[in-house]
Amino acid sequence: MAFSDLFSRRRKDDSDGADPGSGGDPVHPTKALARFLTGLSARPQPLLLDLGPVVGSNVTFFGEEVGCKIHVEDIYKDIDRHVKEEKLDALPEFFARRFQQESNTADGILCWDVFDYLDKAAAEPLARGLVRVLAPDGMLLAFFSTADPRSAVPPTYTRHVIVDKNSLQHRPYSAARGKRKPLLNRDIQRMFEPLRISDQFLLKTNMREVLFRKPADAPPG
Repeated sequence: MAFSDLFSRRRKDDSDGADPGSGGDPVHPTKALARFLTGLSARPQPLLLDLGPVVGSNVTFFGEEVGCKIHVEDIYKDIDRHVKEEKLDALPEFFARRFQQESNTADGILCWDVFDYLDKAAAEPLARGLVRVLAPDGMLLAFFSTADPRSAVPPTYTRHVIVDKNSLQHRPYSAARGKRKPLLNRDIQRMFEPLRISDQFLLKTNMREVLFRKPADAPPG
């Protein structure tokens, strides 16, 4: 989806309604987002791949702060569809061919917490696809929960609404699948090879923010 298309869909897709920073949803700190923005800003006319869902105020934020083009690929919707159709076994193969973009084209990728909802068998092909699409010196930001997933009943996804470069609102919405067992740090590193972890932060919200960078000399995808 092109950047220009998102503004016309803002009212339809950004169902949270309230302006960022207002209303009942609490504001949470983020330490990695500012560094992700700095990396994007250093690149001419950057292309950002957002794994969704569409949040209109986030589109505006990135447009004003970085002036980037944005493509949204709502992976949470893909997970829901496979759950509802009882086709979870097909998810790894689906993710293996999910991204049709050319290799080395995205300057930044926002994964949010999508990997929390995936078993290892589905997470690995998704990660490989993202590594292929990410450009050399590009950055990928992902959140990983460290909490017991059984504490979240009923299951929900989260819209991560950017308030500013240092804070987010977490707005839950219904999910067909709950979070899986947290991934170990070493498994996360292996899954995203040859990307290198440039920064990671463990927050009081039981969330690990991990910022990856693709080496400039990484082999072609």
